[in-house]
Amino acid sequence: MSRATDGLSAIAADRAAGERRGITSICSAHPLVIEAALRHGKARDADVLIEATCNQVNHEGGYTGMTPRDFRRFVETVAGKVGFPLERLVLGGDHLGPNPWKHLPAPEAMAKASRMVDAYAEAGFTKIHLDASMGCAGEGAAPADATVAARAAELAEVAEAATERSGGPKPVYVIGTEVPVPGGALEAMDHLAVTTPEAARETVRVHRDAFSRRGLDQAFSRAIGVVVQPGVEFGNAEVITYEPEHARALGDTLRDLPQFVFEAHSTDYQPISALTALVDDGFAILKVGPWLTFALREALYGLSHIAEVLVPDRTRETLPAAMDRVMLAAPDNWKNYYHGSEAEQRIERHFSYSDRIRYYWPAPAAQQAVDALMQALGDRDIPLPLISQYLGRLDGAVATRSVAPKAGELLIASVTDVLDIYARATG
Repeated sequence: MSRATDGLSAIAADRAAGERRGITSICSAHPLVIEAALRHGKARDADVLIEATCNQVNHEGGYTGMTPRDFRRFVETVAGKVGFPLERLVLGGDHLGPNPWKHLPAPEAMAKASRMVDAYAEAGFTKIHLDASMGCAGEGAAPADATVAARAAELAEVAEAATERSGGPKPVYVIGTEVPVPGGALEAMDHLAVTTPEAARETVRVHRDAFSRRGLDQAFSRAIGVVVQPGVEFGNAEVITYEPEHARALGDTLRDLPQFVFEAHSTDYQPISALTALVDDGFAILKVGPWLTFALREALYGLSHIAEVLVPDRTRETLPAAMDRVMLAAPDNWKNYYHGSEAEQRIERHFSYSDRIRYYWPAPAAQQAVDALMQALGDRDIPLPLISQYLGRLDGAVATRSVAPKAGELLIASVTDVLDIYARATG
């Protein structure tokens, strides 16, 4: 294992010994988010955990077009650019299971999931979240717990064989999935239920039994995390904030499960007090994704307004106008998530907390629009009053000269502002 994976593998034992520990899981494939995360880790001399999801990166390319090996090369290239030491990097695979192929019968979907897990493990991803919680063609929405665990163990066996074959490090595992499937929740948020202690214990029990039946007891000893629902979620314009009293009994379950910490998904947009309380209560792995690209989009749109003032050009399309054109031309990534009138959908396309716009930044037309904006602003210093007007969260950092008043640095700083919140919460 790398130094960072060694540290991650000890997170539950350290907590059981009384040490307060947490780590942020960066769930994004955007180059600027990755750069910001690695620069942030380097500045703090801290480990960085970066995860890719099954839909985003897989052996067939996913929606990013990257295989796990491609993603690893991409992240390592950025690390080299910013001088981040690779021994402090952990790469993870999130929701690894049949979800991208759940429209197929279970045997076919699991065969594809197995090839995906093999690709992740062979590429050296050392944190693997096994998630077979979704029903495949002809099944209900959620298979029985025993079926979910049996499929997870089947995938763990694939991962173990891949690392044995490649000579790579054995991964640590995360089990359980009491969260929405990758891509976000479709249902209303008025009936969010905290995972019960009984359900958390049962998740561990059935997975331990399923691993044991395959002779994978040693692999299960490297399971460090259980995904549960602590009562946090966000929608298009609302955030359900963590309330410790509602999850106290769930957090107390860890006293009986010293091998584990809890992994909390959808922690985006939580206030720092809530994130800190989550770590205090044993939700030591905090996943964040949309908030990072949301912050990036805020900065990009702010820079677009600044460009209209500093370098007006009627022939240059504004970035919001360009992005709306891109999203309307290919609505599949937002149409099932945004509802209401045309005006309401337009607001959600650009400003929703679910940040479905993040799927469109890699599009050639979007990249061209961003490039045109950045070229227009160039390397000039942006006046502080314009930063105050359009990038208000960053004017203090610019005023104290901790951030240079240049377009590229302001983009990184907007993402870093969110990462700072998580760094303070995880300690």
